[in-house]
Amino acid sequence: MTNAEIIDRLFLMQDKAYAEFQGGLMPGVSKETFIGCRTPELKAFAKELVSDDATQFLNTLPHKYFDENQLHAFVLCLEKSFDRCIGEVERFLPYVDNWATCDQLIPSCFKKNAEKLLPYAKRWITSSHKYTVRYGIGVYMRYFLDELFDEEYMRLVSGIKSDEYYINMMIAWYFATALAKQYDTAVKYIESKALSPFTHKKAIRKAIESFRVTEEHKEYLKTLA
Repeated sequence: MTNAEIIDRLFLMQDKAYAEFQGGLMPGVSKETFIGCRTPELKAFAKELVSDDATQFLNTLPHKYFDENQLHAFVLCLEKSFDRCIGEVERFLPYVDNWATCDQLIPSCFKKNAEKLLPYAKRWITSSHKYTVRYGIGVYMRYFLDELFDEEYMRLVSGIKSDEYYINMMIAWYFATALAKQYDTAVKYIESKALSPFTHKKAIRKAIESFRVTEEHKEYLKTLA
């Protein structure tokens, strides 16, 4: 399927009201780039492309539309080979320009190969591209707060200093998740105010709103806000 045919298909899925809604959620991204395709339809289309051949589409960067970026992410999510996938993710990340595409790029092959991600995540969080940094933090959050947890990873995330809203919100999300999964370690970073004031408050707020954090822990966290 050619890129022109892909864009034609995307416009057949268009919901203009949804496009307007999406545009409001992502300030800084031109509203003209939102076609208005819904996620279930994009995921179904991604499966169709993968069953055919998505190579040409993946090689066409940058994309013009937000929905193309979403489709690109969902195609990569279906890649079974870690080696092929990591190469494509590395190629795609510099073109990711919004939090939604960043956060939905969760390839199925990554979970089974999590330890192979470590050198990439460490490099991603030092990038000058904000959504690459956000993605790296997300990798540490998704794959390294359970049986593969090491406090070194938490130290690396806490050491990220940025004025970028979407980076700091992901750090807050990471620590809120850590307070649910690795409380005894994570709470030390909150107690010592290792995070920026903004991120510190957001992390506590997210943890207090989480059903995975105990009521006892929530009450203590409120005293640290």
